Amino acid sequence: MPASVRLDARTERLIRRLAKRHGRTRSEVIRVAIELLAREAVATEARATAPSTYGRVAHVVGIADSGGANLSERTGDRFRKILIHRPRGHRPR
Repeated sequence: MPASVRLDARTERLIRRLAKRHGRTRSEVIRVAIELLAREAVATEARATAPSTYGRVAHVVGIADSGGANLSERTGDRFRKILIHRPRGHRPR
């Protein structure tokens, strides 16, 4: 379908340069640009409607019970003890 588009001088030069560099016609350059813009718009829309990471796991958050072990208390002290008692030497890769 033929279409007429008004371009400023800068855009016209850019299209000609791209066409020459990629061995395409100016029409091909414009079609590719429109296709890429459309794909980007679809991808952006898909990201906007996709559930967040939290949304994906929200149904399981808080369902585990530690049995009253208070696992989050004094974690810094526990971690420090682990580091102090860890054998020295080469770390595994």
